[in-house]
Amino acid sequence: MKFNKLNIIVLIGLLAIVGVLIMQLVMLNQAYSFEKKEVAEKIHFALQDVVAKIYRDNESEQPAESPIKKISEDYYVVNVDDTFEAEILEIYLKNEFQKVKLDMDYEYAIYNCGSDEMVYGEYISVPGNTNKKQKCANCFTKRPGLVYYFAIRFPQLRYSYITSLQQYWIYTGVLLLVLVIYVYSVLLLLKQKKYTELQKDFINNMTHEFKTPLSSILIASNYAAKQEAIETNPKLSKYLKIIIEQSNKLNQHIERILSVAKTDSGIVALEKRSFNITEALELVRDNASLKFENATVTVTTANSNYMVKADEFHFYNIAYNIVENAIKYGPVQPNIDIAISTVNRGIELHFKDNGPGIAKEHIDFVFDRFYRVPRENKKEVEGFGIGLFYVKKICELHGWKISIQNNADKGITITIHIPKTSLE
Repeated sequence: MKFNKLNIIVLIGLLAIVGVLIMQLVMLNQAYSFEKKEVAEKIHFALQDVVAKIYRDNESEQPAESPIKKISEDYYVVNVDDTFEAEILEIYLKNEFQKVKLDMDYEYAIYNCGSDEMVYGEYISVPGNTNKKQKCANCFTKRPGLVYYFAIRFPQLRYSYITSLQQYWIYTGVLLLVLVIYVYSVLLLLKQKKYTELQKDFINNMTHEFKTPLSSILIASNYAAKQEAIETNPKLSKYLKIIIEQSNKLNQHIERILSVAKTDSGIVALEKRSFNITEALELVRDNASLKFENATVTVTTANSNYMVKADEFHFYNIAYNIVENAIKYGPVQPNIDIAISTVNRGIELHFKDNGPGIAKEHIDFVFDRFYRVPRENKKEVEGFGIGLFYVKKICELHGWKISIQNNADKGITITIHIPKTSLE
């Protein structure tokens, strides 16, 4: 697998979530072990006190060896080694379990030496437990070598562990859900990335395929336009002029798509050099005024000697794109003012027009690729919605910031902030 930036981020995110999940499982296991130990200690201490009371009642001396044997996690045998009554035993068990706050069901059985069988005692439920009692008289087995003893069983012990660790289970479940959502999102992201790459390849291939026949059409059309038979025929000359104009427009669109595809894939290599930004903007003004005779473009600056280190070719393109957009979407007599101002951390270029402005719900998306603002009562303007996307991409490659806002009166202002690091 090729380790690009996206793959590294995805891998780090996956490792982080898996790491947190493993830590949570370790904590859950530790909490489970602690809970088991705590419950076992409560049972042991309670049973010890029960035995001590029986010996006290019988005025006997309690042996040094522990009379409590843990047969399994939920089954205990207590060798009292002295006579005791079942009714008294039940009272002692209830009191001692209540003291240690052992809130769970239990059942007990007492060995009868006369019948040599375990005699089932009672199933004791905790207060408020409405679950159906599941007595298990056959669960109590005899212990060889013992005479005066009883056995006690906790049928819901394992279930109590789960309920007592409820918050840990919830946290673990949430983390598992996050992991599943993350993996699903990554798969969708990789799938989308694949489609995006296919789209880029398609655009690049198609635009290149268009350029070859288009170049042939332009060469043939320009050659034909100079022929005497065409020049002397006004109708043919008009049709041929339309072919040349529309072919040039199509060629411009293809060039823009190629430029956007290159900037989007990071292929563009900026050729930075020092140039006078005021002169570059004045060139944009002159060319726009020649192409659009009804437009008024002005350049306002307090200093005509702003030197910037940047790619002059791409800078001209983004400035011209902004001006051309303002003219195309502006009124019959568009006015565009380009102002250069000095700020604390560099300079700012303000492209202000007198157009209709952009609705609030659309203004945040004008720099998105292929996004076109819906316009009412306005003739349809040719384009693919990639001009301002290209502008933003070039600004980002230079490390500049670009923003857009509606003016207080009418029109919009696009601001490009050029930091001191790009100034000479």
